[in-house]
Amino acid sequence: MSDRLRLEQPSLWVRRQVIPFAIFMGFLLLLQAAGAFFAVDLPSQPWWRRAPEQWIYPLQTIACLVVLVRWWKSYEFNWSLKWSAIGAVFGAVGIGFWILPTFLYGYLDVPHSDGWWRWLGVVERKDGFDPGEMFGEGTGAYWAALVMRFVRAAVVVALVEEIFWRSFMMRLVLDWDGDYWKQRFGRGSWLSYAVVTGLFVVAHAPSDYPGALVYGSLTYLLCIWSRNLGACVVMHAVANLLMGLYAVQSGNLGLW
Repeated sequence: MSDRLRLEQPSLWVRRQVIPFAIFMGFLLLLQAAGAFFAVDLPSQPWWRRAPEQWIYPLQTIACLVVLVRWWKSYEFNWSLKWSAIGAVFGAVGIGFWILPTFLYGYLDVPHSDGWWRWLGVVERKDGFDPGEMFGEGTGAYWAALVMRFVRAAVVVALVEEIFWRSFMMRLVLDWDGDYWKQRFGRGSWLSYAVVTGLFVVAHAPSDYPGALVYGSLTYLLCIWSRNLGACVVMHAVANLLMGLYAVQSGNLGLW
């Protein structure tokens, strides 16, 4: 279904590649708007005004899952046990490089300034998604929010981003003046590496740039080596799962 859709109905294929990512980004814009015009960080206010991410993230997760499930057969995952296992290893290595600067922050005498340390990612990352602060640790609401956050990171983000960056954007950059949808998955070039990896990096916070560059480069390598979208999804899922576990365990909630 996925190959036939791509070759016979390219406009429909493009929409199904792009729309999940657009929905995901749309909710991030909604979160920014809520923070600017709606949120009030005062103890007297209800949780949904103090922390709009606590309800926007679950809605984002559900909306993206609905379209992904509906269009599941449109994607060229080509699941493989071998490449999924290799993808898991790549994910662990890649996220290790991403986490390393935050880990080093606790052991290095780093000035609290916006100097060159920040551009290496060696900064404090304590402020971030914290359902315990809103609902109290161990409560039902806390666990529901935490589980949905992991589903968002390890399932939705992994699928949405890899479908967009690897399945769509890599093809688009290879032949944006022609029939780019006819390009086989995993075909690489230095131009597509620079554009796709560069956009992936700048889509994150500046303190994440070094980790995102290493991680994005490893994902690109896995993509052109395996020519397997499923392996890239597994890599992303494992990486985000490990990052979430580290963030919660270490208290560096700003990582996710």
